[in-house]
Amino acid sequence: MDESLNKFDRIVAILIQLQSKKIVRAQDLADRFNVSLRTIYRDIRSLESSGVPIYSEAGIGYSIMDGYRLPPIMFTREEASSFIAAEKLMQKFTDTGLDKHYKSAMFKLKAVLKNSDKDWLDAIESKVVMQSNQQLFNENVPNALALFFESIAEKKQTLLSYQTFETEEINERRIEPVGIFHQNNFWYVLGYCHLRNDYRQFRTDRIQKIWKTDLDFTLEHKTLDELLHKENSVHSLTKVRILVDKKISRYLSWERKQYGFVSEKKIGSQVEMTFMCSEMNNGFSRWFLMFADHADILEPQELRDRVLELLDMNKKRLLQKKQS
Repeated sequence: MDESLNKFDRIVAILIQLQSKKIVRAQDLADRFNVSLRTIYRDIRSLESSGVPIYSEAGIGYSIMDGYRLPPIMFTREEASSFIAAEKLMQKFTDTGLDKHYKSAMFKLKAVLKNSDKDWLDAIESKVVMQSNQQLFNENVPNALALFFESIAEKKQTLLSYQTFETEEINERRIEPVGIFHQNNFWYVLGYCHLRNDYRQFRTDRIQKIWKTDLDFTLEHKTLDELLHKENSVHSLTKVRILVDKKISRYLSWERKQYGFVSEKKIGSQVEMTFMCSEMNNGFSRWFLMFADHADILEPQELRDRVLELLDMNKKRLLQKKQS
């Protein structure tokens, strides 16, 4: 009984996935449902037998005949509730343009729910709050992400008015955006910059203006993952080892990943952490100062010198303000 029910749910889920993408690979379906390829082949034949017009091409995947659509399948209460968390995240971590589109989609989603499920969602919606004090986007550019999505999908170049970190100067960049990623609490766009003739990262909060152009991409770009991996590999990494009091080490478990965390081992009442760090002088050293009263630097000496330098600079600034 349970086996046939699971099979039915899986076949329905396969149909939904086939309708959600142009081409779906059998291996992707097998991975998603944790079944064999033979099981997926049988499920596809079951759909075909029921009249669903599925086309298959060896080595590519499955697709449904263009224009064929079943009426929307009802969301379960649990599936619908997952969108509440997503909606709160969208409100805090995307620009206003994309958030507006998401709100519109949420109205459509809620419209197909049963009244009892709508009441259930209303009861929990006000109980979920997402707080963030980080400014992720320039308020004068409310639609940056939406424009980048369009440019990536249509392979059209984008024109940016961009302020660099090093100077207050604002310059114009024409880029071919490859992808968008979130790192160190900021959104970044990686694209081929025609001014630098190379790939560059652009932080969204430093974008002053943005325009999508009618210019086509001039290059065939690798995937975002490939380009990020290549970019990380060209930067020289420094091995860093620190010794942290066990009582605070657990509070570093999330942030440490962005500083190149590799491994840890317990030594009595302390934890030794090893990092392969690309930004030791300005990134890691400043992060270390947050918990420096509960940690020691084992290596390298350059990190000790940099931390002492930052402490000395801060001490002088404080003394100057005190005297004035």
